[in-house]
Parts: sequence; structure tokens; C-alpha cells
Amino acid sequence: MFKIKQSYIPAQIKTHQVIEILLKTLDARDNNTFEHSWRVAETATIIARGLKLKADQIEKVHIAAHLHDIGKIGVADKVLNKTGRLTKAEFVEIQKHPQIAYQILKKTPIFDSVSPIVLHHHERFDGRGYPTGLKGKEIPLAARIIAVADSFDAMTSNRSYRRAKSYKFALKEITEHSGQQFCPQVVKVFKHKFELILSRIEFINTKFEKKFVPELVGQEVEHQELPHSLKVYNK
Repeated sequence: MFKIKQSYIPAQIKTHQVIEILLKTLDARDNNTFEHSWRVAETATIIARGLKLKADQIEKVHIAAHLHDIGKIGVADKVLNKTGRLTKAEFVEIQKHPQIAYQILKKTPIFDSVSPIVLHHHERFDGRGYPTGLKGKEIPLAARIIAVADSFDAMTSNRSYRRAKSYKFALKEITEHSGQQFCPQVVKVFKHKFELILSRIEFINTKFEKKFVPELVGQEVEHQELPHSLKVYNK
């Protein structure tokens, strides 16, 4: 029987198979991760296309968006799935996940080129983000794209610490923090492509058919209190 040699398998297929394995591994610990990564990747890809990036740059955004939370595999369960407000020490721990992801990805040849994007996806445009406090255009454009896509999905998804906010609320929140937390250039395209983004998100939600379990919701946490928002300086 004829067999396809491994070298004949397209690299893109192999890459996405590895991504799926990694995400399903993390999803076993944090069951929001798999669908979240799909929605963030779709949103980030639409924004990247709206910014007219080259095909290879768009692919990097797509892959990095899928893998942006992989570093949470190194975060303790009691922090990752906590239902109430995080303590300062817990914030510090969960904010290590971009660095953990960077250390994992940079050692893997197929993901080395996206590792800096993942490292910086929680930087803020005003320099108050983490892990390195980069500011403005010092932050890789791909990371600035993922920051918007990730924050939007975090706000509009049910989590262990609060119920999902509406799409309208999240759009308003991102718009109001343009130039502070988010890159204005990216926010402009996000708003322009908003209806297309929502249609893709709804498609993904329908595909996964995942239902919200109300009893998992704990104390309400607002957007600016999320680990996405500000670095917790350990003084």
C-alpha cells in the first residue's frame, strides 16, 4: 500500500495539528481555553487582514493568537480557576504566563518566530502592561492585534470569576481605552470589521455548542481588574 512520506505533508497542516494538541492539553486544566483560542485567532486574523498585512504576517498572527495562552499550563490550578478576586501574589503568578509561553515556544523550531508575539500580547500601548512594559510601537504589531482580540473575547466570555459582558459593552470598553491599553490603529480596524468579527464568533460558538454553567461563576470582576489590564508591580 502506498504511504505518504512525512516530508510530503504540508508544514501548515503539521503546525496546526501540534497547536491543537497543545491547546487540548491546556484545555484539560482550563476548559475555556480551546474555544477562546479559536475566537481570538479568528478575530486577530480579521484585524490583520484589515490592516493589509502580508500573507506570512497574517499567518504568524493567526498561529500566535492560537497559542497566546499556552503559558497558563505553568500556572497553578488554584489561581487559574479561582472564582473570586485574585490576590496581589496570584496576579503576579498568572501574569507570568506570557514568559512561560515564550520559553516553551522559542525552543520549538516551528513556533520560534511567533514566540516574541506571544511574549508581548499583554503589553499596553501606554507602557503599563507586562511583562516588559513596552510602549506604543515598541510593541510588535501582531501582539497589539492579539491584545485587542484577547481582551474582547475575555470580556464577552463566561469565566470562573464573572459572567460574560455584552458585545456592545466590550466594544465600548475597547474604544474608551484606545491609546491607553490598546493601539489606536488596531482599534480603528477592529471597529470597522466589527460585524464580520461577530459573525465569525457566532459561527465558532455554534460549532463548539458549549453551554455556560452558572454555578461556576463567582465574584464579579470588572475589565480593569482583569489580569489583561495592568502589570502588578511587586514592590
